[in-house]
Amino acid sequence: MYDQDLTKEILMQIHDSVEKILRRFKAINKSDDFIETEEGQDKLDAICMQLIAIGESLKNIDKITNSEFLILYPEIEWKKAKGLRDIITHHYFDLDAETVFSVCEIEIPKMQKTIKKMIQDIK
Repeated sequence: MYDQDLTKEILMQIHDSVEKILRRFKAINKSDDFIETEEGQDKLDAICMQLIAIGESLKNIDKITNSEFLILYPEIEWKKAKGLRDIITHHYFDLDAETVFSVCEIEIPKMQKTIKKMIQDIK
């Protein structure tokens, strides 16, 4: 059995990061908004930092749960979420604003819903 308290704590951190991303993304209407202004670039940087934190936290959850917890929630592509962390970290200057925009617009709201469910499911 894995440490449920630690898993829940990590999920709470992911939840906080998701909330920050959604708050910062509100002012972004199209992918070019990330690159056309300095304010947009700052938002892109801040969002990417949270995406890195989420990816790292997901890897930690896999580690402490022996990769048995995330698979219970197949509505999220966890491998891609963890992989995005690696792309941002190791290839930041090749990062595509359209990809980040799509992740923020489509995947992060889905993740928000799933993370809330995961937190509730842990006793």
